[in-house]
Amino acid sequence: MKLIIKLLLNALAVIILANILSGVYVDSFVTAIIVAAVLSILNLLVKPILIIFTLPITIITLGLFLLIINALIILLADNLITGFSVNNIWWAILFSVLLSILQSILHSLLKEDKRA
Repeated sequence: MKLIIKLLLNALAVIILANILSGVYVDSFVTAIIVAAVLSILNLLVKPILIIFTLPITIITLGLFLLIINALIILLADNLITGFSVNNIWWAILFSVLLSILQSILHSLLKEDKRA
């Protein structure tokens, strides 16, 4: 159940950012759910491979190249999903950074109070 709630929160974050950023477009909430699911799958399967292949440049840039990898994952999702578009890599970088921040905020609302 938590997985579905997290997926819906991620879709909400995608919709919010698409309304704020002019370089990102999502046509409906259903598309946002698909974007959230595809980004999760790409982050699970493709991102580790890209990180391994680009490990030397990631080390040289002190991890900042991971922003480029995240942007490439978002641009790949843009190519896979109709109804979702990102204008260029700069919008993808901004979208990825803001998406991470917004997801952290939304997921922190899910955490149960551990004080008993």
